[in-house]
Amino acid sequence: MSERASAPGGLALVESLVNTLDLETGADALDTPEGRARLDLTAEEDITAVRDLRESLRVTLLAHAGHAPHRAVTPLGEFLAAAPLIVEISAGDGSATLRPAADPAPLVSRVAAAVAEALAAGTWQRLKACEAPDCHWAYYDRSPAGRGRWCSMQVCGARAKMRRYRAK
Repeated sequence: MSERASAPGGLALVESLVNTLDLETGADALDTPEGRARLDLTAEEDITAVRDLRESLRVTLLAHAGHAPHRAVTPLGEFLAAAPLIVEISAGDGSATLRPAADPAPLVSRVAAAVAEALAAGTWQRLKACEAPDCHWAYYDRSPAGRGRWCSMQVCGARAKMRRYRAK
């Protein structure tokens, strides 16, 4: 729904995963082989578990924006605790990178690596979910103060402002 640029680095994966469900229409990209392929989901991955991870991420992104959860979910920490990561150190310059270890749920490991890298870069809190209850689309808040509220000012923001105006 958003016209915003994708989130930087590994957060683009998290943003893409959360945005596989259009709450307004109910369309779920995880229902299609093409939608699953965009996330490089393996045939062994449990789509129900991927959906649970998606909604746990959405609740976390809503919290980043200061909003209450849209429903009860498994805490994100429980998903990520089971995701093995490997720290690789470059012999050339000593830089460190995280990569998922081979495991039965590689998406969880890739999400965990993206979250860890975003925490280190200071960008994790900028990934948010739109406050519109019929949207909750993930977006990366590039506003100077980090106080963005909607995925799209032209759609969700305009609707919210029009509702407030009419309520007056």
